Amino acid sequence: MRTTLEIPEDLIEEAMKLTGAKTKSQLITDALKEKIEKIKRQRLLTFKGKIDLDIDLDVLRDRK
Repeated sequence: MRTTLEIPEDLIEEAMKLTGAKTKSQLITDALKEKIEKIKRQRLLTFKGKIDLDIDLDVLRDRK
């Protein structure tokens, strides 16, 4: 999908140098994917200590 965005050129150039992205499209796509993954990880962390899975790893790994 084509989209027109106004992003400061110096910001794009610095991000491309730091990430090694070859194109602006690759840079934006990678940045969006990384941001989405970060948000998903943060949401998962909110469940820390709230879910009791009651898993016995020895049983799962066939250790007796």
